[in-house]
Amino acid sequence: MGELWTELSHTLARLDRYAATPDRLDDVRAEVSLNRLRYALHLASEHAYGVAPPPGAETAHAELRSSLAAARDATAEVAEALTDQGAEAVQPLLPEWRGALFRVRLARLRLATPVARKETLGELRDEGLARPLVAFLLALFGALAFVLGATLGVWPVWSAGVVAVCASVLAYRP
Repeated sequence: MGELWTELSHTLARLDRYAATPDRLDDVRAEVSLNRLRYALHLASEHAYGVAPPPGAETAHAELRSSLAAARDATAEVAEALTDQGAEAVQPLLPEWRGALFRVRLARLRLATPVARKETLGELRDEGLARPLVAFLLALFGALAFVLGATLGVWPVWSAGVVAVCASVLAYRP
């Protein structure tokens, strides 16, 4: 996967430069470069297809494969329009091309984000009501003690209220 990400990031960076500045497409070498980059997207798509996704990441891998194919096809359309009609014909295709490249980046981001384990979510639900209730009561009585101590000018009551509120934060962390 590391080799796929490295090659793909270089390819996307070069394609983004062309998409961001379509004036560069007037260059004679742009056609050859776009065809090479399209082929690099094709290879990345094949490499992504050959990787067995870990459990829970099947949809993210499918999205990456699909977005790579869409980016490859959009790049092919841009290269074909550039070859047949010149750089001016590429202008209507730019939003779709940029969107396809963004979709690849988004799929990469989703694939890199760790999937939440279902066991931890189940453990949090089975925790019960005791810890949240203790935290609520500590915060409530701490706030009351703070207000009472500040109003009466009794600093030990005031400081006990501050300590109780701080303890409520420590008592329960979702």
